[in-house]
Amino acid sequence: MAAAAPRPMTKYPDGFDKWVCLYPAYINKDKSRAEGRRIPKDKAVSAPTCKEMLDVLSTSGLQVLGERKIYCREKSKEPPYWGRVRVQLKNQVGESVNPKFSTRDDVLVFTAEKIPQLKTRTNPKHNQDQQQGKQGKGKKKK
Repeated sequence: MAAAAPRPMTKYPDGFDKWVCLYPAYINKDKSRAEGRRIPKDKAVSAPTCKEMLDVLSTSGLQVLGERKIYCREKSKEPPYWGRVRVQLKNQVGESVNPKFSTRDDVLVFTAEKIPQLKTRTNPKHNQDQQQGKQGKGKKKK
């Protein structure tokens, strides 16, 4: 048998191992504290995804990176529940990168506040209409 080709190593930024890990379950309104929610329910969001978290945090000025990982308390192992976000809160010296985000909870609350304002959340009907229009193209019946 031939050996599989080794996967190329991804080059991560310096100090990447010190970045904080955030899972969508941390801000999910539908989960209990025992299931992994870390912020109050009134501040949490219903069914957040890793992609939404990345979209919000990439505009915040923080350095972020997405990973294909599954939260250990997640009951479903389906692809929509995959994902982890790594965020740099402190530099190599230990100083805060952005004074607005000094703790992990600051980042979680900010993310939960901004996700409902995303276009995918405010106009979900419009996106579905466009996708259905593209599916209908094919041969016409006589």
